[in-house]
Amino acid sequence: MDVVALGELLIDFTENGVSRQGNPLFEANPGGAPCNVLAMLSRLGHKTGFIGKVGNDFFGKQLEDAITEVGIDVTGLLKDDKVHTTLAMVHTYPDGDRDFSFYRSPGADMMLSEEELPEEMIREAKVFHFGTLSMTHPGVRAATRKAIKIAKEAGAVISFDPNIREPLWESMEDARKQVLYGLGQCDILKISDNEIQWLTGENDYTDGVGRIREKYNIPLILVSMGKEGSRAYYKDQIVEVKPFIQANTIETTGAGDTFCGCVLHYICEYGLMQLKEENLYEMLTYANAAASIITTRKGALRVMPSSEEIEQLIASRG
Repeated sequence: MDVVALGELLIDFTENGVSRQGNPLFEANPGGAPCNVLAMLSRLGHKTGFIGKVGNDFFGKQLEDAITEVGIDVTGLLKDDKVHTTLAMVHTYPDGDRDFSFYRSPGADMMLSEEELPEEMIREAKVFHFGTLSMTHPGVRAATRKAIKIAKEAGAVISFDPNIREPLWESMEDARKQVLYGLGQCDILKISDNEIQWLTGENDYTDGVGRIREKYNIPLILVSMGKEGSRAYYKDQIVEVKPFIQANTIETTGAGDTFCGCVLHYICEYGLMQLKEENLYEMLTYANAAASIITTRKGALRVMPSSEEIEQLIASRG
């Protein structure tokens, strides 16, 4: 395996017009940040595997079919007979930003246990990726921590995207504790602009990264800044790349995951230890372009851009 990810796999109900009666219509898109990342990597030719749990229900079968279709190994996908697949209602604002309402009390993704981990799959991974939605509750939190321990012992690169969803936490203090745990484990951190401000209390992203680096030795930190582009902090280097703004952007769901998948693609190709300024610029440009393309499509997992599409967009900038 090039990349194995653990976490949530769920249905994103995204707005898709109104009915004749004036009621909002929703489309059931396969989603979940870890699988979005893997879908981008699979699209770029990498061997990927997912570890997580869905319900043994209609939506669980839809999700299994969807990630199989895009080339993600489902050996680590389990089905729960008692708890239904997690659902999220996604409200999209005029500027493409989103608000989430989750149906997860409980949801099947919370039910993964330590004993159910496919340990051999984890040991074979070059990169292990995780977020915080698999750390909101004790059982799945223990499974996540055990998986990280196995991956680290096997020498994998550890990738972490906090991907905070406030409604899913009992308190934001609990969320902070789990994020800090993740910072202590990872080699690659992908964090959004609002997350770094929340976590560090710093409005300036570079000051925020400095606060993180005071305590944690993370080789590569990436800050996604939405319409401002992205930055990479690596050793003493800071590289910033402007975004590719699309006139036909419809929603931003999956943009950060697409970005993260492209970063891990670059690390799989070139490694993490000897990155120069030009490498970081190339990596961010590619990731920004892919993220831009996904904002023009509904539902990220099934519609990830090809390398040809990404390179064409980059070439169009001149």
